[in-house]
Amino acid sequence: MSVFEGLEPKRVWAFFEQLSAIPRGSGNTKAASDWIAAFARERGLWYHQDAANNVVVRKAASPGKEAAAPVILQGHIDMVCEKTADCAKDMTREGLDLAVEDGKVRALGTSLGGDNGIAVAMLLAVLDDDALEHPPVEAVFTVDEEIGLLGAAALDTGLLAGRRLINLDSEEEGVFTVSCAGGVRANCRIPVTREPFGAPVLRLTVDGLRGGHSGAEIDKGRANADKLLGRALYAIGKRANLRLCSVRGGVADNGIPVRAEAVLAADEAAVRAGAEALQGLLREEYRVTDPGVTLAVEPCAAELIPMSAQSTADAICFLQCAPNGIYAMSPEVAGLVQTSLNLGIVKTEGDVVLASFSVRSSVDSQKRLLLDRLQCLTERLGGGVTLSGDYPGWAYRAESPLRELMVKVFTEQTGHAPRIEAIHAGLECGLFAGRLEGLDCISLGPDMEGVHTPGERLSIASVQRTWALLAETLRRLP
Repeated sequence: MSVFEGLEPKRVWAFFEQLSAIPRGSGNTKAASDWIAAFARERGLWYHQDAANNVVVRKAASPGKEAAAPVILQGHIDMVCEKTADCAKDMTREGLDLAVEDGKVRALGTSLGGDNGIAVAMLLAVLDDDALEHPPVEAVFTVDEEIGLLGAAALDTGLLAGRRLINLDSEEEGVFTVSCAGGVRANCRIPVTREPFGAPVLRLTVDGLRGGHSGAEIDKGRANADKLLGRALYAIGKRANLRLCSVRGGVADNGIPVRAEAVLAADEAAVRAGAEALQGLLREEYRVTDPGVTLAVEPCAAELIPMSAQSTADAICFLQCAPNGIYAMSPEVAGLVQTSLNLGIVKTEGDVVLASFSVRSSVDSQKRLLLDRLQCLTERLGGGVTLSGDYPGWAYRAESPLRELMVKVFTEQTGHAPRIEAIHAGLECGLFAGRLEGLDCISLGPDMEGVHTPGERLSIASVQRTWALLAETLRRLP
C-alpha cells in the first residue's frame, strides 16, 4: 500500500512517490529523465529529451481553451542528497524511504527532495489530468539545478513558444518570488605533497549541525561544518604537531554542510584536549542555531600518507581563512542578502584538496570581488580557481499580468494577499527570462522546511492549496 494512501491531490502524491523511488541526485538524473520521457510516450504527448537529460513535454489546450496563449510550467528533476551519519543508504543507487508524520512528508535518514520533486509531480499531474482546464502547456523538466542551473543553461529554449512561465521551485506558501540573485560555482584546487610522519592516525569529525539552503538560509547564522573543521584543525595545531592526511565535508556547493571530517596524524591526547575545549566554545556560540554541534576524535586506519608540514599548513590556512557567509546586505530591500558565498564541498583526491563554493549576488561587481578573493587566497597557496554554472540574476518586472492574476486567485482562495519578494537564492527564471524576450514569470511553491538536509519536511496541506492555486490559475489564463 502507498505511504500516501488517502492524501490529496492523488495524482500529485502518486507521481511524487514514484519519482522518489528513482535515485536523482545532481549529476545522476538519467533514470528520472527517462521515466518522464516514458510517461510522455505512454500518453501520446509530444516530448523532447536532450543530451543533458532535460525533458520538454507539450500538451494541447483543453476544449474551449484552444485560443489561449501557451504557458510554460517548470521545475527541476535533481535533488541534493544528504543523509544522517548513521544512514547506510546509497543515494546513487537506492530510492528514498518515505513517511508521513504530523501532516508532513519526510524521508527516513535522508533529504526528501521536495526541492524540487514536488514540482515534477505537479507538472506530471497537469499533463495526466484530462479533466483539468488549461491553455496549451509546455512542461519543462530541467536537471542539475542544484549544482549551478546547468540543465537550464543547456536547454534549447527555441522549443518553447510560451512567454509566461510558472516556476514551482519556491519553498514558502504565500510568497511569490519575482526576482533573484545571480550566482556561480567556484572550484578551488590546493596541491599538496606527502611524506611519512610517525604519529597515531586519528579521525576528527564535526557533526550535529542543522545545515540548510545556502541561498534561502544563509542569513540564519547556522554553522558550516567545513569551516568549523578548519577552525578545529587550526586550534588543535596550536597544541599538537599534526599532519593532515585528508579532509572531507559537504555534498553540494549550495547546501550548508552538516558534517565534515579530517584524518590526521598527531598525539591523541593533545587532539582530544583541543577538540573538547573547542566543542565547549562552539556549543556556546551556536546554542541557538546549532546546539547539537559535536567534535569527535577516534583512532582510524591510515589510507593516505600524511601531508608535509607545509601542505598541512596550506590546507588548514585555506579552510580557516577562506571567506564564507554573508558579505553584504541590500541597502534597498530590508532584510535581503545582497552578496554571499558558501563553502559547500571539501574533499581530498590524491595530492590535491578540492573545495567548491556557491557565490551569489544581485550586484555582479560584488560577485566578482568574492571570486577575486578566492583566487587571491588559492593562488598564494599554490593552487587555482575554475568557474562553472555562472547564471544571471532575474530582474523585477513592473508589469506582470501573470503575477496580477495569481495574486487575485490566491487572495480569493485564502482570504489574504500573498507576499511579493525578491530572494537571494538562485532560480532558473533568470536564465529563461534572459533568453525568451518579454517573458512574464513567477516562482511559487508549497511550504518546505530543512531543504537540502535530512530534516527536510513537506507540508501536505500546503501542497493541496498550492495545487488548487495552480489549477485555478490555469483555468483562468486567457
